Amino acid sequence: MTSSTTLQIEERTLGDPDLDALVVAAVAELNRRYRVPGEPDDDYTLAHDAVCLVAFVDGVPAGCIAREAVTEAGWDATAEMKRVFVHDDFRGRGVATALVAAYEAAARLDGFTRVRLETGTKQPEAMALYERLGYERATTNFGPWADSPLSVCYTKNL
Repeated sequence: MTSSTTLQIEERTLGDPDLDALVVAAVAELNRRYRVPGEPDDDYTLAHDAVCLVAFVDGVPAGCIAREAVTEAGWDATAEMKRVFVHDDFRGRGVATALVAAYEAAARLDGFTRVRLETGTKQPEAMALYERLGYERATTNFGPWADSPLSVCYTKNL
């Protein structure tokens, strides 16, 4: 970001046109990279009660991130990070880092003590981001991605 650029992050709900447009763009990118029918999360939907954040750069929707509570046994107080996406025009400007920081702060305030996420082997830039931000690669994949050769799972204690 330059000194004259403004970055604002706002909570939005599904159905918000800015959020929905970013999620559509994120799904389109995932489909370009993967498009393997039958893989877990193939439809890329979010839970109706997902907590979503949208980043705006100079008032323009630039990226999004979503949080869902994990309800599986053994994952108490764990939030799942989903749909981390930054539009091509805004990449390399710290938007994803700011979104993850805002996500983590909000998750802490809501009582979560751990975050888990899944990304894919065809997203090396995402893997590099998560590792740079202190996420540890899981020794085995979890949840619906346990047997997916295209998935890479991470966790971080908050």
